[in-house]
Amino acid sequence: MELRDYIRVLRKGWLIILACVVVGVGVAALFSAVKAPTYTADSKVFINTQVGGNASDLVQGQAYSQDRITTYAGLVGTPAVLQPVIVGLHLKATPASLSRQISATAPTNTTLLQIEATDQDPKMAADLANATAESLSTVVQQLETTDADDNVSPVKLSRVQDAVVPLRPSSPNIQLNVLLGLLVGLALGVAVAVLRETLDTRVRTEHDVEAISPAPIVGGITFDPKATVRPLIVADDPYSNRAEAFRTLRTNLQFLNIGDDVEQLDLDPADVADGLDEGAPRKGRSFVVTSSLAQEGKSTTTANLGLALASTSSNILVVDADLRRPKLAGYLGLEGAVGLTDVLLGRVDVGDVVQRWGKTNLYVLPAGRIPPNPSELLGSGRMRKLISVLEEQFDYVLYDAPPLLPVTDAAVLSKSTTGSLVVVAAGRTHKNQLKSAVAAIEQVGSRVGGIVMTMVPTKGPDAYAYGRYGYGYYGEEQGDERKRRSRSGSKGRKNAEAAGHTASA
Repeated sequence: MELRDYIRVLRKGWLIILACVVVGVGVAALFSAVKAPTYTADSKVFINTQVGGNASDLVQGQAYSQDRITTYAGLVGTPAVLQPVIVGLHLKATPASLSRQISATAPTNTTLLQIEATDQDPKMAADLANATAESLSTVVQQLETTDADDNVSPVKLSRVQDAVVPLRPSSPNIQLNVLLGLLVGLALGVAVAVLRETLDTRVRTEHDVEAISPAPIVGGITFDPKATVRPLIVADDPYSNRAEAFRTLRTNLQFLNIGDDVEQLDLDPADVADGLDEGAPRKGRSFVVTSSLAQEGKSTTTANLGLALASTSSNILVVDADLRRPKLAGYLGLEGAVGLTDVLLGRVDVGDVVQRWGKTNLYVLPAGRIPPNPSELLGSGRMRKLISVLEEQFDYVLYDAPPLLPVTDAAVLSKSTTGSLVVVAAGRTHKNQLKSAVAAIEQVGSRVGGIVMTMVPTKGPDAYAYGRYGYGYYGEEQGDERKRRSRSGSKGRKNAEAAGHTASA
């Protein structure tokens, strides 16, 4: 994952992160509120070894004290030191329980011993520290005294700092606890957000697509909650961002190179010159528009892409090759009782069933009746011949084919066309579904020409990657004015289209 991927994950999971931070801070604050405050008092003891007055003896005495100081610190928690403290302060405790309240530390390279005592009573904490220091001095003197020393200990512990009654509790440290709760909550929230993104199997960004297929992403169509009500957005609202996205798809499709490698072709310069003659026959391009599963927007993409291509004065044909659940005729408001099925069965000529949509250069070949054997019809020799004929008559031919995973119709049809466009619904299609769809096309010897992402969110962290597809092409003021003009003339345009449909029928 790159840095921008982590930033996108944090933007997507900011609610989770915020919730974890709030919970962490709340738990820390609650813990600090319910925990009884404790106070800490400390006293310091100086360890002196009595030796001769010369410099060598002083150095030896200093080294001896530093070697023994760790031992004296360990004596603080023993019953020999704590039992006199319990008796002297009249405590109802045992040496074992009292040892958990008292500790001793020795700073490095010093002969000072710091004794700390904690208790919920600040005065008792100070009394414990002072009493423990006094008891330790007595015990050390007894332990270090030998008969050779004439009952005189060479080691003397002197209390150089008495413990005073603390004014503030040492625990709980509310600020520290809240800070730790914030950090723990933040770390947990980020971990949950990253784990959620890692386990997410849906295709959401162009990076997810690029990790599955090397095919270029030729377009990104924004999500429109009213797509079912107004599927032909290029005609109904031509100056909207969504319509502009289809025009961008049109431009990318025109520059899409799916032909053979030129270096492998043995071309005669004279043949090339002849091919550029004005009267030379022109062969169009045909694309199968399909998806992994249903409800990903392939039919609306086919219809709107056809409208966008037709606006460039090209002769465009859209063929409803979904012989199982045809939709194009309904979207375009055309009669679809007779169509592709009848042509493939030899009942009618293709010229008799192709309908012109209004006064545009868009022509439509409906699906016709639903046959019992769609795969066989689409993979037949008659279908291959029809594809070749249509490519000679039209600049672009778009075939709206069924989804790839349930049936093989689209994969079979893609073998005879220029290429295939796979529609991927952002946030809905799973990665393994897209991978299986691409594999289905490649297994028949074809390849994916391009991928079109639909239902792309317009807001949020997943929307940033699609800014390059040309959303917001028109300025706000100019776009609003053109929208008003579009709405004012929509009724007349629809009437004209209806008249054209009737005439073509």
